[in-house]
Amino acid sequence: MAARAKKKISSLPGIVSFGAYIPKYRLGKETVGWGMAEKAVANFDEDSITMAVAAGMDCTDGRDRGKIDALFFATTTSPYLEKQAATTVATALDLSRELRSADFTNVLRAGTTAIRSALDAIASGTARNVMVSVADMRMAAPKGDYDRNFGDGAAALLLGNADVAVEVEGSHFITDQMIDVWRAEGDPFVRSWEERFIQEEGYQRVMLEGISGLMKKFKLTPKDISKAVFYGPDPRRHAAMGKRLGFDPTQIQDPLFGSIGNTGAAFPIMILVSALEEAKPGDRILLASYGDGCDVLLLRVTENIKKIKGRRGVKKHLQSKKVIPNYDTVLRWRDLTPSEAARRPVPRPPSVSALWRDRDQIIRLYGMKCKACGTIQYPPQRVCTICRVKDDFESFRFSDKKGKIFTYSMDYIAGTIDTPLVITVINFDCGGRMLCMMTDREIDEVRIDMPVEMSFRKLRSVGGIHNYYWKSVPIRV
Repeated sequence: MAARAKKKISSLPGIVSFGAYIPKYRLGKETVGWGMAEKAVANFDEDSITMAVAAGMDCTDGRDRGKIDALFFATTTSPYLEKQAATTVATALDLSRELRSADFTNVLRAGTTAIRSALDAIASGTARNVMVSVADMRMAAPKGDYDRNFGDGAAALLLGNADVAVEVEGSHFITDQMIDVWRAEGDPFVRSWEERFIQEEGYQRVMLEGISGLMKKFKLTPKDISKAVFYGPDPRRHAAMGKRLGFDPTQIQDPLFGSIGNTGAAFPIMILVSALEEAKPGDRILLASYGDGCDVLLLRVTENIKKIKGRRGVKKHLQSKKVIPNYDTVLRWRDLTPSEAARRPVPRPPSVSALWRDRDQIIRLYGMKCKACGTIQYPPQRVCTICRVKDDFESFRFSDKKGKIFTYSMDYIAGTIDTPLVITVINFDCGGRMLCMMTDREIDEVRIDMPVEMSFRKLRSVGGIHNYYWKSVPIRV
């Protein structure tokens, strides 16, 4: 009984930890060729997988990753049409190989669907701790209505039934066949039907039915809700929905349209993280997502919310940003503007066998620690460089370690999208040295001894294979 009390098992499963990721770069009113509301834009080497990894690292900061026994990845923009992306996310996060994994995709409410599946797995006993990482970077025709509203970002929740910070008290679901917003194979941009029809017969009707259904099921009134977190396609319709539901403006969590944008499947989960950063024990939060129906969850914050500290979450990521000077930069990142190809040999697809053989070194970012003398080094080698002992080492993870730039170079003729290509030699604070590219950097700020951390990024895509690796980035503070 004492052991059971120590674990603080909750009668209701729920959120144990949370994290988020917002790209460093923004389009804003200062951006030449844009001049509209600010929104977050993923860098050229980011996608939904890399952002899901970043959010997952924020969520697991200071926690034992070995206790996570399932990972669900949700997105509408998976880099692969046929290949599970959750395995890449789990491997980059250095989770156990004895892990249950799944992708939830093709619908805007994929994030809440993954959460509900995770809660069911916990309730049934088939999993104890499940991470749900949600990320999206939907593309729209340049400077159109969707381009103005869409933003990029990710959020991650760790769900379990011990030390629960946010209990899930109940839920309500609506499944509704509606072709309002879609993207078929080969479509680079999101499509939609006539505006008034899809809003009145889709979003407004379904969200009202779903949220009202939950309120009626649990005999609640709007006054019983501390914060309402719900999907909205744009600021105007989000505000109108809150009014129709009877919520006071102070009860509606800021949807951050003017700083992040509509992040698709990740949108309601990111706004939930923002709400939890300010939540108090006893608060009741309503979470609702939309897409071919509606998922509605009723949440209650517990005393354990006070234990979740040190996360960058939404708040700290919002405070660390860089406005892109020219809109043409984003068009180049998304390969939406004609440009002269680099005068280099055509790149070959990466060796699949080499990627498999070195996956721990490449994806998990494992080096080695000598058992004899404690020397840490990367890449892993059979012989210790200090004591010369052979084959007597243990794996050592560098992905969550910080360091400083020992030296660097800038290549202006490398043919990269992000000229110049910055190559850094990193001395990790814990020991060990690594040669890697640098990203999210401002050229005039790069210097010797600059503090950096590691970020999982895309090197290139050739032959349909997305080649990922870790790059150094300036620490965002």
